[in-house]
Amino acid sequence: MDLDVLRNRNGWREAVSTEGRHIPSSTRDSLGGPGTRTSTSPRVDTRMRALRRRRVDVQSMLSPYRRLVSRIENDPQFLRSTVQAGFALLCVWIGVEFHLFVKWGMSHGVEPFFSRPPGVEGFLPISALMSLTYWFQTGVINEIHPSGLFIFVAILAIGILLKKAFCSWLCPVGTLSEALWMFGQKLFGRNINVPRWLDYPLRSLKYLLLLFFVSSIIMMDVSALREFIYSPYNKMADVKMYLFFANISSVALWIILILAALSVVIKNFWCRYLCPYGALLGSLSWLSPLKITRQQSTCTKCELCTKACPSAIKVHRAKRVWSDECVSCLRCVAACPVDKTLEMSTRSSGKPVPGWVFGGLVVGVFVGLTGLAMLTGHWRNSISREEYARRFKQIDSPLYHHARGQTPPYGPDD
Repeated sequence: MDLDVLRNRNGWREAVSTEGRHIPSSTRDSLGGPGTRTSTSPRVDTRMRALRRRRVDVQSMLSPYRRLVSRIENDPQFLRSTVQAGFALLCVWIGVEFHLFVKWGMSHGVEPFFSRPPGVEGFLPISALMSLTYWFQTGVINEIHPSGLFIFVAILAIGILLKKAFCSWLCPVGTLSEALWMFGQKLFGRNINVPRWLDYPLRSLKYLLLLFFVSSIIMMDVSALREFIYSPYNKMADVKMYLFFANISSVALWIILILAALSVVIKNFWCRYLCPYGALLGSLSWLSPLKITRQQSTCTKCELCTKACPSAIKVHRAKRVWSDECVSCLRCVAACPVDKTLEMSTRSSGKPVPGWVFGGLVVGVFVGLTGLAMLTGHWRNSISREEYARRFKQIDSPLYHHARGQTPPYGPDD
């Protein structure tokens, strides 16, 4: 049984189980175990006992539906894990559909035809950023990768409204990264904490990558953007991406394996140090009205929130968490033992947003904006089956290569 040792102002010790049942000290001492060592256990002032977070025994509920609803309402980590799993399965489904589409194209029509899933454009962030810049400058939503544009806008909207919630709730790479460091924690008992003198320079790498991509695209004029967007390469960029991983070189494979190994021992290595997407959303997160807020009057300084944070943020010292590394995973909120002390809220005195509402907002913003693309006819691209068949036959042509964003000259028939 997992016990948290609490100390009151008179020095008497009392053990409390994670289910909220009080156990006398004598009984606890007879049990032994980690609950008897006060030097290593977080201390919580018993003056806050009345405020302690209520534990709901969902097992006593007979109805499976009520049990599920209660779990969603009272356990934001269960909800987040469910959303992560659902979105990961959606990405797998898109991947399978796209594999069958490419298989048809590379067989030159011998294999059965499967429609190209528009959702694959979510894995083309550079093309999406170009489409967004082109849209701002011309007011035109291009028909080459329209769904990629709306997916990108949805991700940016989540970053502005809900901090980096996309990274910890929806991003398949973020889900994989989290699974890797949790595996490493179980395998080795802990993860490596990168020292601050090294952590800060490494974190700057993703911002340097972001600056490179953004500055390169912003400096392109309308004609240069149009030339790239409607180029043969961009039309087949998703297929080129697939072929890159399907025929991956040994160097690229080793790089991926090294990144995966580092993610096992260091929490969110790729996301924390190298992901330009994370840097972009971290910059936008400063605009978010919702932030983790700590009530100093009821905080017991137990530091459980800081220990639970995968981004190494000193939550127990902050009145409001402004850090660009906060991914809104709500792990710190779930770890706090005192009710209404740590919450996601609009301001320090504002009404807190429950975990299930926050999760609903994350999913709702993404589904709402991508659904808008479907309703307005900006989801599927304008490339016909016949054109794809022709381009698959030319996929090895120099027309379908690029050098640092520069595509080869092409004519109207290309």
